[in-house]
Amino acid sequence: MRIFLDTANIDQIRQGAKLGVVSGVTTNPSLVSKEGLADYTAVVKEICSIVPGPVSAEVVVEGVQAMIEQAREIATWAPNVVVKIPATADGLEVISVLAKEDIKVNMTLCFSLNQAILGALAGATYVSPFVGRLDDIGHDGMELVKDIVDVFKHYQLSTEVIAASIRHPEHCVAAAKAGAHIATVPYKVLMQMMHHPLTDIGVTRFLTDWQRVSPQ
Repeated sequence: MRIFLDTANIDQIRQGAKLGVVSGVTTNPSLVSKEGLADYTAVVKEICSIVPGPVSAEVVVEGVQAMIEQAREIATWAPNVVVKIPATADGLEVISVLAKEDIKVNMTLCFSLNQAILGALAGATYVSPFVGRLDDIGHDGMELVKDIVDVFKHYQLSTEVIAASIRHPEHCVAAAKAGAHIATVPYKVLMQMMHHPLTDIGVTRFLTDWQRVSPQ
């Protein structure tokens, strides 16, 4: 399972890239606004220059033709841009057009197996089931991830599954067990994945013991 960062925070993306484990980024206008940034295009382009892997940027218009035109524009921002299209009937039509033009698409806001299947058949490069938001309304978000992975594998569909709306490290464990190709996580969750109190205790103990036995 690969790890993407779900953020628009440039410093966090740079730090994540240094760790050598982040292979892509997902972002959207809400995340850009959260960072107090105004130029969405410039932010996406900068992220694409930091991370060589896929960077998903979302369309912000409605209507088939408007989404197609904006998606084509977003696709010119960098070679590694992936366009996020919502899992709607209009979105499906947009995906099918873009796929024929070899524009990579991440079908976002996916909440059902039916949506995922249709997105894959339309030609989406990725589908993003939103785990946390399903959990919030009493559904098992990770069960959906597993179902999508199983169906795609059974029918040999090339579309990859991005476990999105990740809230905590256990979501990442569950996504890996479910067979998700990618988990896109907030920077905080990435740090939590690496942290363990017994590791901290062990490091402190080793350093203390070294002080006792090292030459003075």
